[in-house]
This record gives sequence, structure tokens and C-alpha cells, in this order.
Amino acid sequence: MAALTRKRNNESPVSMRESFVLVLASCLTVCGTAIDTITIGRPVQDNETIVSSGQTFKLGFFSPANTSNRYVGIMYNIPGTTVIWVANRDKPVKDSTGILTIAEDGDLVILNGERETIWSSNVSKSVASSSAKLLDTGNLVLTDNSDGSTMWESFQIPTDSLVPKMRLSAGAKEKLQLTSWRSPSDPSIGDFSAGFHLFRPPQFFVWENNVPCWRSGPWSGNTFIGIPGMSSAYQSRLDLVEDNSGSTYFTYNSVNNPALFYYSLNSSGCLQAKVSIGKGDWSVTWSSLESQCDIYGKCGPFGSCNRLQSPICTCLQGFKPRDEEEWNRGHWSGGCIRKELLKCERNQSSSTDAKEDGFVRLPNMKVPDFLVLVVISEEACGSSCLKNCSCTAYAYYKGIGCMHWSGNLIDVQHFSYDGADLYVRVPYSELDKKKDTKAVTAVIVVAASLFIAVSLYFCWKRWAKHKGKDQDDQVSLFEPTYNVENMVNKTGDRAKLGELPLYTYETLAKATDNFEPCNELGKGGFGQVYKGKLLDGQEIAVKRLSNTSGQGIEEFMNEVVVISKLQHRNLVRLIGCCAEREEKMLVYEYMPNKSLDFHLFDSDKPSVLDWKKRVTIVDGIGRGLLYLHRDSRLKIIHRDLKASNILLDKELRPKISDFGLARIFGGNEDQANTRRVVGTYGYIAPEYAMEGMFSEKSDVYSFGVLLLEIVTGRRNSNFYYHENELSLLGYAWKLWNEKEAVKLIDAAIFVPGIEKEVLRYVHAGLLCVQEFAKDRPDISAVLSMLNSETSNLPLPKLPAYTRRLGSSVSDSSSQRVDSINNVTVTIVEGR
Repeated sequence: MAALTRKRNNESPVSMRESFVLVLASCLTVCGTAIDTITIGRPVQDNETIVSSGQTFKLGFFSPANTSNRYVGIMYNIPGTTVIWVANRDKPVKDSTGILTIAEDGDLVILNGERETIWSSNVSKSVASSSAKLLDTGNLVLTDNSDGSTMWESFQIPTDSLVPKMRLSAGAKEKLQLTSWRSPSDPSIGDFSAGFHLFRPPQFFVWENNVPCWRSGPWSGNTFIGIPGMSSAYQSRLDLVEDNSGSTYFTYNSVNNPALFYYSLNSSGCLQAKVSIGKGDWSVTWSSLESQCDIYGKCGPFGSCNRLQSPICTCLQGFKPRDEEEWNRGHWSGGCIRKELLKCERNQSSSTDAKEDGFVRLPNMKVPDFLVLVVISEEACGSSCLKNCSCTAYAYYKGIGCMHWSGNLIDVQHFSYDGADLYVRVPYSELDKKKDTKAVTAVIVVAASLFIAVSLYFCWKRWAKHKGKDQDDQVSLFEPTYNVENMVNKTGDRAKLGELPLYTYETLAKATDNFEPCNELGKGGFGQVYKGKLLDGQEIAVKRLSNTSGQGIEEFMNEVVVISKLQHRNLVRLIGCCAEREEKMLVYEYMPNKSLDFHLFDSDKPSVLDWKKRVTIVDGIGRGLLYLHRDSRLKIIHRDLKASNILLDKELRPKISDFGLARIFGGNEDQANTRRVVGTYGYIAPEYAMEGMFSEKSDVYSFGVLLLEIVTGRRNSNFYYHENELSLLGYAWKLWNEKEAVKLIDAAIFVPGIEKEVLRYVHAGLLCVQEFAKDRPDISAVLSMLNSETSNLPLPKLPAYTRRLGSSVSDSSSQRVDSINNVTVTIVEGR
């Protein structure tokens, strides 16, 4: 110890007391991860954390993205900041002087630098000694040390996240709901809440200012029947519990690792299930708002929503639009009315000979809201409804029983699978139509069956005749081959492929560790993308198209042929392809920084894209598009330009990818027409969506949407959850006209002095998204606008899809099948 107090190398002497403090601090630093309890003598300073005993959760101060405010939160103990609970969400500490400690009266409190109480657990009783422990469930529990009783726990005041063992309830004694953050940078209570409505049977809701905006459908005892695939797709088990005190609540446990799965209600009102994929990254496995049909009451009374149809809203059988003109314009909120009165509603003197009403069966339905349970058998469910003139529909579901509806049928949706059989009451005339339809259908089926049988016979004869030919020339009727060599040899496309390598399935399987999930870079409607490494050490990205993907062999070959001919620094490079064992795979150069949407729209991570980087990205995308439209020997229209199709290399340089939907134009060809409209919700030009017409101006429109998204950091396709405007375009147009466009700048990139340059980018973006294609500049003119500080830009005209601002939020989707998760969609039959 004497050595510690000896002066050496001109240093000040260190006292024994100071030495002890240093040793203690060193010990606490080394052993800090084992501390899970807060006491009067052991508070949590701003730069400290406590960690639960199983190392699953930690508690400490944090700052959300784009703000220096400090909050106390419970977080997953993994890289990054994944917050599941916030204490002082409405009153932040403004600097790093905050402290979380136990007060003299036993309360858990947050103090600022002036030792003012910012937040308190507000325990009613005063105790001599208490302590707060962070459990491995993520629950922070305040305990009276004298008797071991629980005084307070964080699970009693949920914020925006639901973790295993937590509970939500809506009983008279206890009401526990999730409440969203105000914004990704502000954890104060937002406009959205989520919880259970415990009328029998219970349903889960998301409300916006107490108005429903999403509904789960009724609880069957195992699943919510308004969520397709819940029984198989969910990684958790939900339970409805009634305890001895009379409280009723829902809780859940993860099937696999409870530490790696949780639910969160984001600031846009979307409830999401998230699973950890390692290194602090989370994958969204389910979302409450996967399409426009998930919005509560989307199609109005007696309307049914089907995400796979265009338009998505139709009237139930026996009903017609309340206002035909408004309905055809995509304003569906008014709903539908009966075409003809029911027998029991007519004047009795004129209906003595009328036939009885009946029911039409609608399979795979999300049943309407406002159901009434009737305790009767399945056999009696329908007859009981028929006897009651006010009963408009019924359904019977195992685990729930007989459900009746009276009055309007609201929030009805048709699923491709799951759901319930809904029986809707209609006049007898509608039943006759249904019977006639069945008869016609039966005749068609019989005729078609005969035709198929005859065709198969002649095909078999032809196959038998050529049986002795070489095996490569045989084509199996029932086992089609997708071998690339066979395809290109038969179609004459071998010359188009040039020297593009054709990889075997075994090569790509070995490169990706047999497509190991941990190597998955991303996924979408097309399938999955995996990181891999070839035997020579080259890193690759393998796009493995799903058999259920809308991108078939035509799109696969299109991308192979198109991109193999293109060489530009802002286009992703196709290395090779594979089509064996009914697999279709494309091999690209590996992009270590993922896609642009990952960095723009992921509110859980601090943005690495400052304004200078975003300018470089915009310029790179524009130059890649200019090459496609003007500078390459092939004039190519991409048709699916969006943030998720812009990949970033290790220097964050952009590269345009995914040419499965691209079209090659002839030398004198400026536009084309198609009856198969393809693209992604939020990026499709109006002339393409409405009439099937596309040109380079269609790509310019998509570029304009992308430009506004890069400036604002907000996604156009689900912007309506943030504002009352129809889209980001409508909001930008509104602020532009109010000379408030500076409000569009993403808070993550704002620094004084960039306003003028950003406003020029907004101006150019609005010129690109004008409603009529002839008014939009070409991409070379856009690049000139962005790179010139002196040019006077023309005034923009009204953007597309904004003529109907103030009406239903989904006007822009009236001609499209849309996709909240930004997956490419195909619209059958553009008009």
C-alpha cells in the first residue's frame, strides 16, 4: 500500500482513501453486469446500467434517435438500443446529470442535476427500506424489504411493448394497454393504443384517439379468427386468464426463446411481432397493417375487402353501393345498401305470396364487428337468426359458438384461407341467382373436364410416339424442368446471356451453408436473399425465388437477360444464375450495407445517412436511371424503382437492383401499353396504374417519390398513419403551397445551412410526381436541376393521387392491390 502513496514520475501523491475508491470503482466496472438491484446506496447514474441475472435485459438512461433528451428505459441486453419500457416518457432529463434511485420514503424516483424529481413510482405507502430489482422477464419490481411484498412493478404500466409474461387487461379493476410513442424520437404517449375489448368473446383492437383502426376478430380460445395463419405462423402462445380476484387478462409465452420475440406498437399505429436475427437486428414476422384491408371498416357497411382483388372493395352479395359514383371513384367509406328489401321488411299486404328470405354462404371471412353470442347449438344458429327480422347475418365457429349480427355489417374481409363461414341474409331472389349460377358452373365444369381428358389423351399419344427420342428432347407433362441450359437452348437465348456463369444448386447451397437462416439478408414477396461465399473467397448475394412468388420463369429470364447486358457503377452486377431442382436463383455481387429502405425507415436505429450521403445517393440513382433510359445500348424502363431496390455498397454508393419487371424499348419507342400492371404501392405512376401505359416518365415518377422519401425519411406508402393527408406527396404539396416545405426535412439530417439545397430537391421531387406524364421532366433534366444552384425551376403542378385529399385515406389504392410491407405486387387487368 505504501507504494500507492509514493510520488512517482512527477505525479501527485495518491492517498489511501483515493486508492480504495479507485479499486472499488474498478471492481464495480468489472462486476457491473452482475448488478440487478437499485437501493438507496446503489443508484443508477446516467452512464451506468443494471442487468438482469440471466443477462436478458438491462436498465439505464438512453436517448432516442435525433434528440439529446435522456430517458430511463428497460432494454434488451444486446447490441443496439431496443427499448421495451420507458419510465419518464413525458418528462425527459435535458442533460446527462440524471439519476435513478430509491427515495427516503421508499419510492423509486428519477432526479435531475438539481435533484428535482422528474418521475416517481408514486407508491402510496411509505417504507423504511425498499429496493428495485430488474427481473429476467424485463419486469422492474419495487419491493418492501421488511416483508418482501411487491409495492410497484413496471409490468403494471406498459408502454409500447409486450414481452413474454407481461399481461394486458381491460377489466373494471385493472386496465392495461399498450400506448405508442409520439414519434420515433419522442417516447411520450402518442395517439395510438392497443388492448383487449373483453365483451364476449374478446377481441384485440388498435385505437387512434379511442377510435378503432384495426381489429383482430373474436377469440376462439386458441386464436383470433380474424388473423389468418395465427395458429401456425405465431411464435407465441396467447392465453386468456381469469384469476381468483375476478380479473381477466391476456398474457403470452414464446414457443421458443422468450428473450428473442416481442410485440410493439409503433408511432404509426402498427402492431408488429418482432424476432431477433442477431447482432441487434430484428425481423418483423407479422404486422397488423399488412394491407389496406386491415384498416378498420375500410369498405364501409356491408362492404367486403379483399387484398388480392382490384379494386379491393366490393359489396356483399345482395347489396349495391350506397353512392355508385363515389364508390367507382374509390370512396368506399359510405358502404353498401340492399338491392331489395327482405320479406320481413316489406309491407305485409303486398308480400303474402313472397318467398322466405335465406342466407348466402361466404367462406374464409373475417367476421364483422359488434357480434352477439347466442347460446344455442350449431344446427339452431341459422334458424334462430331467420326468425328474427333484425338479424342480418350469423356464423358458427368452434370454440366461440353461435354469433348473430343485427344492423350494419362492418369491417368484413375476405381471406384466401382461414377465417369463418359467414352467412348473410338476403331476399329469395338472390338465392335464385345463386342457384342459377351453380347450374351454369356445373355445366362448365363438366365440359371443361371432357376437354381436358381428350387433350391429355392426345398429349399422351404424342409423347408415346416420340418416346425413343433423345432424353434432352423429351418434355414431361407433369414434371417441368427449369434448367437454364435447357431453357436457353430451346429458346435461342444462349447468345443473349453472353458469358454469364451458370451455377449448380450444390455450389450455391455450399456457399450459403445450405441456405442457413442466419445467412439470410432479407426477404420479400419474391423469396429470400442469402449471403454466401464462393470457393475462391468471393462474397455473393443469392436471390432465391420462392415457388409461390409472383415472379415466375418469365421474370427470372427477363432479369437474367436484361441485367447481364448492363454495366454501370450504379447498377447492381449480376454474377450468374441457377435453375435446377425447380429452383430459380440469381447470384449478385454482395452489398454489405443492405438496401436504402433499411437505413431510411428503420426508426429503431440512428441514421448513418447524413444530408451529404443522401445527396450522393440521389445523384447515383439518377445517373443509373439515366444510363438505363439514354446511355445504354438498350433503352430500359425499370418499372419497380423503390427504396428496397436500391442497394448500398461498403462506401454507401447506391446501385439499382431487381430487373425482373424491366422492359426493353425499341430505338424509336417512347411508351408502351400493358394489361398486366406491375409495381409497388406508393411508387406506381397514375397513367400506369389506371391505363397500363408506361414510359421513362413512369420511372421518373418513381424517382420523384424516392427523392421525397430520402429528404423526409418517411415512407410514402404508409404515410397516412402519421398525418391526415392522403400520402407523403399530398403532405409535401400542402407544405410547399404554404411555404413551409422546410418542415419536410428529416430531423436526422437537419443542420443549419442546408435548407436552400434541400428545398431545391423537394421542388425537383414535386416536378417528378406531377399527375400527367407530359408535365414531368426527363431524368437528365432532373439531374441538371439538382446539380445547378442558379437555374430557375418551373412551378410544379398538382401531384398524382391528391385530387381527392380529405376523403378516404386509401383513394390512391383504388386501382391497385397494395402492399404495406413494400413487396412488389401485380395488378391483373389495367384498364
